[in-house]
Amino acid sequence: MALLLGSCGKQQAKIEYPQAPADSTVYEVFGIQVADPYRPLENDTAAATLEWVKAENEVTQKYLSQIPFRKAIHDRLDVLNRYSRQGTPWKGDDGKYYWSANDGSHNQAIIYRADTPEGEAEVFLDPNKLSDDGTVALTGLFQSKDGKYTAYTISRSGSDWTEIYVMDTATGELLPDHIEWAKFTGAEWCGDGFYYSAYARPEAGKEFSNANEYHKVYFHKLGTPQTDDVVAYENKQQPLYFHQAVVGDDGNTLAILGGGQGIGESVMVKNLRNPSSAWVTIEPSQDYSNEIVGMADGKVYMFTSADAPRNRFVAVDPRRPARKDWVEIIPEDADGAVLKSVQFAGKNHFIAVFDRDASNHAYLYSLDGKRLSEIEFPTYGTASFSSSRSADDVFYSFSSFVYPAAIYSYDLASGESKLFKSTEIEGFNPDDYITEQVFYTSADGTRVPMFTVRHKDTVKDGSNPVYLYGYGGFNIALNPSFNPNRLLWLENGGIYAQANLRGGSEYGDEWHMAGTKQQKLNVFNDFISAAEYMVNEGWTKPELLTIEGGSNGGLLVGATVNLRPDLFKVAIPRVGVMDMMRYHLFTIGWNWASDYGTADDSREMAEYLLSYSPVHTIKNDGTPYPAIMVTTADHDDRVVPAHSFKYAAALQAANTGDAPKLIRIDSKAGHGAGKPVAKVVDEYADIYSFIFYNLGLKPSEVK
Repeated sequence: MALLLGSCGKQQAKIEYPQAPADSTVYEVFGIQVADPYRPLENDTAAATLEWVKAENEVTQKYLSQIPFRKAIHDRLDVLNRYSRQGTPWKGDDGKYYWSANDGSHNQAIIYRADTPEGEAEVFLDPNKLSDDGTVALTGLFQSKDGKYTAYTISRSGSDWTEIYVMDTATGELLPDHIEWAKFTGAEWCGDGFYYSAYARPEAGKEFSNANEYHKVYFHKLGTPQTDDVVAYENKQQPLYFHQAVVGDDGNTLAILGGGQGIGESVMVKNLRNPSSAWVTIEPSQDYSNEIVGMADGKVYMFTSADAPRNRFVAVDPRRPARKDWVEIIPEDADGAVLKSVQFAGKNHFIAVFDRDASNHAYLYSLDGKRLSEIEFPTYGTASFSSSRSADDVFYSFSSFVYPAAIYSYDLASGESKLFKSTEIEGFNPDDYITEQVFYTSADGTRVPMFTVRHKDTVKDGSNPVYLYGYGGFNIALNPSFNPNRLLWLENGGIYAQANLRGGSEYGDEWHMAGTKQQKLNVFNDFISAAEYMVNEGWTKPELLTIEGGSNGGLLVGATVNLRPDLFKVAIPRVGVMDMMRYHLFTIGWNWASDYGTADDSREMAEYLLSYSPVHTIKNDGTPYPAIMVTTADHDDRVVPAHSFKYAAALQAANTGDAPKLIRIDSKAGHGAGKPVAKVVDEYADIYSFIFYNLGLKPSEVK
């Protein structure tokens, strides 16, 4: 085991930060005067902003370049990330088997196919050939019902904007069909074309910042230009709704799921055999989570939280769509587990995955809802199943904190799992590490779970560096999962801690809602209490504590630092929501109102948001802050970079001590999904170098 030893070296000279574009903007919300001096940074294409970005990156790179072990960390991370991996196979509608794989040498995984799961494979689609630098990512594959055509979706430079292409499945020949400015969509095949969701072409120069409105569902007929596509569904009264199309297994039913202004989805269905038939509403509101698992035999099979805060699985007859007529197949779990997903496995079974204390558990069910057997996993972890109604083939992947995804085949008849594909990381032995789940008490007495991972020889002497990660929002659970970058921290003696904060889905709707709107401070208090637990239990001390989070987790880090700057030594807020007063005005920020509320809702809501908004609550009285490195990217159109720009500028201007306050702004990158391996390695090399250096420690052995 490599231990962390010694000092990182000489004290850094005082950093001279660039002067940020600023003005005297002050605006009023319900009589509240809100200063917004860095409003000019919201214009991400302005010359002054671009100059500031360039200057900030120069300062950050100059700082990082002086860290003596930065290259060694980069080299080790490159090895850890370049391992051979494979995704779960699935059976296509053409009868062949498909899977993704990367032998470690590519920026993006390649799609392969073969006649059998073990057969000789051929390359079906290589996303690495879609760009020179790996910044075009494949985001989905969608095969027509007869298997003749395959549509695929891509993202450029990490943007949420989606393009759709179509190829001949047998030959791989690219067809002329090309869809642009789609977003939050796949391709739902029906007859001679497919449904997809898109916005109108955005204003030039504002593609990655302007608010997105009027999401429509279109039908594209093969061989025709996009300009001829027909609007299949729109809601002119609700510009801030999302609309997702789902086509039934038999091609006879179209469903529209609507979201964007609630915590869940509305559901409507239409009989495609009768084009003049009316839409049938199954769920009118967006108050409940609803996911269509399949539509067959005249029924809509649906995963829902309606009348079940921890979710249930039902069948709905569109002729009797009222909730009282829904037929319950898998009820809400009586012992408190949360139903996370359900899917068909052949024509006679379902596989259901539950979360129990934030870890996955899976079971096989008959069509009438009888639980037949458990699909047992080796430890705490996350499972992902590949199955369909049209085939009995079942595969699943399982991963945990120190175990990369292993692929298993599952036999529906015998209930046996067999290892299909395993993965090893060069120079890393997972048996050397211990994963534990602990429970701690938050400020209001709530019991909160947390996973900790450490080397088996680690002792409670207060000298261990701890990397604490959290999210706490949008009904998302943090299950045990694998990240190769985390191994560098562990193999150098660090402890990784992952807190399951309120706001997530770990215990159902109640747990989620307890971290939303005017209960958002619960999330920050849960995170603070997690850090205090690690200190009070003797694992670490504030001088060795690092916190990190991304997106909503970036907000978490920013707000928590402002509340307790004394508790942490290093903070890494990544692509965070930092201006809570104006977040809803950019791209799809309005979609987050169900969790956050907005400053336009009421004076009380505006005051609450202002009380924790990271940009607005930075201390300016000489209180020492941790070393902070903000990260964002120029193509992030989920959480626009203006959030991080304004936060970093405010930090650098405030009197918060001498610890560095840097911002790392990536180019040709977005919110994180689809980022090429090379960029991932570069980013984490900088993050870990910054952390080790500012903890006053260095890796004694970077393998």
